[in-house]
Amino acid sequence: MSDTDLLSIGEVINELRDEFPDVSVSKIRFLESQGLVDPHRTSSGYRQFGTDEMARIRFILQQQRDHFLPLKVIKSKLTLWERGEDTTPDSEHSDAIEPTGQPLTKEDLLKRSNLDEAQLDQLIDARIINPIDGSDVFPPESGVIGSEARRLLELGLEPRHLRAVKLAVERESELLQRLVDPLTRANNAEAQERARDVLTLSNDSVQAMHRAMLNGELRRYLTS
Repeated sequence: MSDTDLLSIGEVINELRDEFPDVSVSKIRFLESQGLVDPHRTSSGYRQFGTDEMARIRFILQQQRDHFLPLKVIKSKLTLWERGEDTTPDSEHSDAIEPTGQPLTKEDLLKRSNLDEAQLDQLIDARIINPIDGSDVFPPESGVIGSEARRLLELGLEPRHLRAVKLAVERESELLQRLVDPLTRANNAEAQERARDVLTLSNDSVQAMHRAMLNGELRRYLTS
């Protein structure tokens, strides 16, 4: 590829800004520092991005925006993406209990979920979405929770009805916490890492059981 085909980091931002308004020079540099992109360097040290690197950046930003995935998971998906294999969430195991991004401001949460302020306030009152320490900052998973809650509200449910989902999650969490209590009480890194592995695997199993059981119950309702 000739130098005329390569873009500077500023030109990359201009190319992506309409699709990804939050993209910035510092974000691209951070992706490079984490080994997700590898731009060409001029003799003067300036970054230059070719067609392949632009495609990689678009893929990474799409995974963050659409699936709220952490960079650790996206990095593993890049190998599949490079081979042209399926990278949808169900096509591979993902570490679901790992952090899924940065905390969200109230403005970010409203933008990602398409909730209005009244709906968000109702979900907070129902403890479906919980601000961090009573602030206007929310955990990363709040974007997905808010988006799915909005769909259920549009279908006719009310925030108080979603407490059933919250209570089910709390019971499942308590069950899995008891499973790893002996490991989390051990004061060594190996036990802590084992606890994380057990929670990840058991979380995947519980989620799969939950979905299968719910599908079965709803199918029986429709055929009864």
